[in-house]
Amino acid sequence: MNKEPEFKRVLIKLSGEALMGNQGFGITPEMIHYVAGEIAKVCHLNVQISIVVGGGNIFRGVAGSSAGMDRTSADNMGMLATVINSLALCDALEKCDVPTRVQSAIPMDRIAEPFIRRKAIRHLEKGRVVIFAAGTGNPYFTTDTAAVLRAHEIRAQILFKATQVDGVYDKDPVVHDDAVRFDELSYMRVIEKQLHVMDMTAISLAMEHDLPLQVFDLHAEDNIYKAVMGQGDIGTRIYNR
Repeated sequence: MNKEPEFKRVLIKLSGEALMGNQGFGITPEMIHYVAGEIAKVCHLNVQISIVVGGGNIFRGVAGSSAGMDRTSADNMGMLATVINSLALCDALEKCDVPTRVQSAIPMDRIAEPFIRRKAIRHLEKGRVVIFAAGTGNPYFTTDTAAVLRAHEIRAQILFKATQVDGVYDKDPVVHDDAVRFDELSYMRVIEKQLHVMDMTAISLAMEHDLPLQVFDLHAEDNIYKAVMGQGDIGTRIYNR
């Protein structure tokens, strides 16, 4: 096992659904404290951590749009949902003695800093976790795309997608017993096979700017730690090759 982390600056993408735990909606206190504890293990290694959290546990813009709501209004509501999750995670992290800042792409200076790239980098250099809320601040863009964008802006070495599954499969493992998990993939193959890793805008942006992506199970204890340490036996690594 490596004694030093392989990565010094990373961005972690968390799905909003991961914060629900066993309930069907909202935030489970036990789950958000578990997530905060897993992230705290990495911060103590002097790794610079930034985070993007989805909002699907509260409101999903695409679902609202498909139900007849105006897409822009639905996406705006979804972005506000990410702010709620970001504030909750910030509180949980600070209870783990991890200094944390929330930066929002939508101005709301009573509860969060505005997103300022240089300020975000300075927070990271001072050992603070930075949570980027409200997506890109624009409708029609997912939090996956926001995660890739912010990772590029802060010059993160890798993007970790900590999710509900243990990697990327050739087909849905819930439906197909013979689904095969990939250890490694190229971005081009993800696009060619239309694998459901992130939306295609996010995948294309990551590929264009050569940002590695690792997908792994958030619910397996120490997986964030293992990913930062460079242990290659978890999840799926995606990169240009």
